[in-house]
Amino acid sequence: MSEDLKAKARRIWEEIFPNADIEALAEVIHPDVVDHDDPPGAPQGFEGARSTMVWLHGVFSDQQWDIHHVLAEGDMVAVHCTMRATHTGDLMGIAPTGLRVEMDYIHLLRFEDGRVKDRWAVRDDMALMRQLGAIGPPSSRAT
Repeated sequence: MSEDLKAKARRIWEEIFPNADIEALAEVIHPDVVDHDDPPGAPQGFEGARSTMVWLHGVFSDQQWDIHHVLAEGDMVAVHCTMRATHTGDLMGIAPTGLRVEMDYIHLLRFEDGRVKDRWAVRDDMALMRQLGAIGPPSSRAT
């Protein structure tokens, strides 16, 4: 079972998010999913996951998610990955820069009935803001 869940987790970032594939997202996300890292007042459930994916796709084009590690135990899957993309949309008031950026993530997913029911994440927002020139000098990671 854990190999199946690991494959579903990989699919989210290797196939579904880069293509903003709403139908495929519905196959792997529970209708009542809870994203524990969304800001207060953000929509939850499948609609929240869908809107996050579509928003991210509008801000960052040419998404490539490199999966470094996928670990599973029971109904939990941890994914360590790096998103590489081009900043082509408004990001919280930061106008599109056209810069190629990368940001590291760790996602922790709990599955129920074969679909993601809970999600927690840790991401390096500070590195992203630095790459975009929003804080401090631009990072050497931005190209």
